[in-house]
Amino acid sequence: MESKYERRSELKAFDESKAGVKGLFDAGVEKIPQIFIHDNKHYNESDSSDSKFSIPVIDFEAIDDKNVILRANIVNKVRDACEKWGFFQVINHGIEVTVLDEMLNKVRGFHEQDTEVKKEFYTRDESRSVQYNTNFDFYQAQAANWRDTIYCNMAPCPPKPEELPEVCRDILIDYSNKVMRLGVTIFELLSEALGLEPNHLKDMGCVEGQYVLGHCYPACPEPDLTLGFSKHTDSGFLNVVLQDQMGGLQVLYQDQWVNVTPSPGSLVVNLGDMMQLISNEKFKSVFHRVLAKNVGPRISVASLFRTHFMQGSSPKLYGPIKELLSEENPPIFRETT
Repeated sequence: MESKYERRSELKAFDESKAGVKGLFDAGVEKIPQIFIHDNKHYNESDSSDSKFSIPVIDFEAIDDKNVILRANIVNKVRDACEKWGFFQVINHGIEVTVLDEMLNKVRGFHEQDTEVKKEFYTRDESRSVQYNTNFDFYQAQAANWRDTIYCNMAPCPPKPEELPEVCRDILIDYSNKVMRLGVTIFELLSEALGLEPNHLKDMGCVEGQYVLGHCYPACPEPDLTLGFSKHTDSGFLNVVLQDQMGGLQVLYQDQWVNVTPSPGSLVVNLGDMMQLISNEKFKSVFHRVLAKNVGPRISVASLFRTHFMQGSSPKLYGPIKELLSEENPPIFRETT
C-alpha cells in the first residue's frame, strides 16, 4: 500500500517537472505512474457499449426567427433535455465550423509545444488569469487524471492579449466572444423554459463569468487503469463544450454511462450545480466523465459560465429563484455563493 508520504512526494516531483501528462507521453512511458492509477469502483455503473440511450440533439437554426411557434418548440426541447438529462448537443448554433476547428487546432498547438515554452504558464496560482497545469485538484484527488489543461479567465475581466499564449491568442479571444453570445441565447431559452422572462437569468448575473479551459488527453499506454476526467458534476451555471472527434465523454443516465458521440460542428451543453440550485432542482446537474484512451490526443474546450468574485466586493448570493417557489414547491436549497 502506497504511503501518503510517498504519494505526496510523487505528486510534488511530477508537478515540479512542469512537463505534464504530455511529458510522460513524449517520454514514451509504457507503465503509467502510480499517482494516476484509479481503483475499479468507477466502473461499477453499467457499461455504455450497449446503451440504448443517446443525449438529445437540439437544432438552433430558427432561434433568431420571429416565428413564435418555432421558438416555443426549441424552448420545449431545451426544457425536456434539462429536466431529464442536464445535457444536450446543439447544432446550427451560429458559430462557424472554421472557428471551431481553429480553436481545437490551436489548443492542440499549445499542448504540443516544447515543455520549456509551456513552463512559462505552468502554475497553481489561481489569481493568475492564465494557468496551465495537470488537474486543478491534483493534490486533493484520490487519483490523478490523464489530462493537461490551460485555463483562461475570459470574463468579466479578460487577460491582456499579451498575457495569452501566442499560439492560440487570437482564436481564443474570438471564440470566447462568440461563445459568450451563444451563452446569452442559451440562458434566454433556459429562462423561458422555466416560465420566466427571457432576460431573467442574464439579469441575475449568470452570464457574467466565463472561464475557458483547453484540455489535452494524450494517448495512454494503460487506459483501463486511469481516467481522462473522473466522475464529477460542474459547479457553475452552464458549460459549453467543444470536442474533437475522438470521443470519450460519457454522461451518467439512469445508472448507465452514455457516450456523447462527437458530431462535426456541434457543441455540447451541460448544466452545472448552480443551475440545479437556482431552478430549485427543476433542472439537473448530472455526473459525467472522460475515458482515457490508447489513441490521442483528445482535445476539448470547455467554456464555463460561473459566478465570479470581484476583488473588494462581497460574493453574490444565489438561491432558488423566488418566482419558481410556492407552498407546493418550497425551496430545496439555501442561498450560497
